[in-house]
Amino acid sequence: MAGQSGRPGVGIVSDAVLQRHRLQAATGKFGLEVSFSGDPSRLMDYPEFPDACLWLVTLEDEADHPTLFDHLLENTDAPVLFGVDQAPKPGSTDYFRWERRLVDKLEQQLGHLEALDTASDLEELVETTPALHSAPELPRWIAPAAPGSLAEDVWVLGASLGGPAAVKTFLDNLPPGLPVGFVYAQHIDGNFTEVLTRVLGRHAHYQLKRAEQGYRVRNGDVVLLPVEREWAFDTQGQLTERNTPWPGPYGPSIDQVLLNVADYYGKRCHAILFSGMGNDGAIAAPMLKAYGSRIWVQESKSCGNSSMPDSVAATGCSSFCGTPEQLAKELVKTIENNCLLKGRQKRDSA
Repeated sequence: MAGQSGRPGVGIVSDAVLQRHRLQAATGKFGLEVSFSGDPSRLMDYPEFPDACLWLVTLEDEADHPTLFDHLLENTDAPVLFGVDQAPKPGSTDYFRWERRLVDKLEQQLGHLEALDTASDLEELVETTPALHSAPELPRWIAPAAPGSLAEDVWVLGASLGGPAAVKTFLDNLPPGLPVGFVYAQHIDGNFTEVLTRVLGRHAHYQLKRAEQGYRVRNGDVVLLPVEREWAFDTQGQLTERNTPWPGPYGPSIDQVLLNVADYYGKRCHAILFSGMGNDGAIAAPMLKAYGSRIWVQESKSCGNSSMPDSVAATGCSSFCGTPEQLAKELVKTIENNCLLKGRQKRDSA
């Protein structure tokens, strides 16, 4: 059964208060509504059996509740998942793994859970986002990138639910002329690409362009990867479309984008994971860190949904966490420090 929000309703039964709270928090992150949460005795005494499309049951000792299983089966046709693992401390690597196992179990019963921004969400973003009064200034130590010059450093912007608003704020807080290119991987319905392009192009100094066969990423670009088929870079750094869909349930696969971009750019490929459900990006993040890449994430409170950046942070690979505005400032500071370092190296070698 769906809850009042229209999302699937889940029932949670546990004889441990902490476990109920952690299960409730986790299912909420996955876009599910909790129809019931309580201990076995509360469910047994409930005047009217709650509606739920799925029941999650975790007990410290099943022998203490011998009639619970029969009670559930007599009153619901919904799947009942007994023996759900006890949730470890949130934020730990063990918790991240537990959360992934829980997602797998839920999706086996309910199908893919990830929600996507709709066309109306994007249109509302156009109407409600104020224009910046003036562009941030490029720091004096950063030489403006020549128009049309190829990007040496590329940052992958990965996002899902709530991502367009966060990415727009990030781009709007960057000064024009930075020597950097972006590859944007956004989980979204392919029919909304034009709306997304218009949303992020409004007031931004960095405007979206859809990926084109043979194109090389230039400074100032925000190259949007299509959702239908996988894209990669050839040995010359040219974008190339593969004749296969992206792996996984949603395109583009952020994990695969990170691997494909890093395959050409190596340690000059970096990543920022913005708002989104699920855990896309968490598999590739450790591999990029091994290259020497920077992995940053949007901080939880500023996210529309923090599951995706939280999952990447839980791998231990993230070196910076901030709001979209703070992420933009950190990027400018990082580029400025690199320019200063290169200037010193030139002077020392002269």
